[in-house]
Amino acid sequence: MAGNGRGRLAGLVLLALGPVLVTVYAGLGLLAVRGAAAAQIADPAWAGGRISPGGLTSLGVDAWRMTWWTALLVGVVALAYTVIGLLLRRPLRRGRAFLLVLSGFLIFPYVLGCVVALVNPAKLLAGLYGASGFVSGLPSWQPAAAFLLLGAGAVQSVGLVVAAAQGRRASAARPPA
Repeated sequence: MAGNGRGRLAGLVLLALGPVLVTVYAGLGLLAVRGAAAAQIADPAWAGGRISPGGLTSLGVDAWRMTWWTALLVGVVALAYTVIGLLLRRPLRRGRAFLLVLSGFLIFPYVLGCVVALVNPAKLLAGLYGASGFVSGLPSWQPAAAFLLLGAGAVQSVGLVVAAAQGRRASAARPPA
């Protein structure tokens, strides 16, 4: 695998796939919230209220903010994992242990973002607001979008292992200074 270059490419693709999946999660979240806000506005039980220039109700704005902040948190951590993976691929003599420990600590915000996404803040906020029209407008696939964040973490962890192994092999092949 390492001899023909496919392993190097696979490691890079896995590292880069994390931020891409987080971006897809954010995009799907916006689509779901827009559809739910449109359904809330069309609901006869809706008492009216302020509608943002983007067509979102107050509930829609709050649900989008939760989705956006979750995606931002996980996205920043995913980018950090990508940078750590790229640094681990290099033949380093010093700093490898720090990067590995740092990657271990970064799992906590990653998990926090995944838990928030799995709790489904859009549906939770709709229950707090008592907006049945918003809940009925949420697409059926919306709760499953949270699994994109879990998938992002999984592929990046595999990419990090591949990168660390490549760096270890490169360090072993390099003569001592």
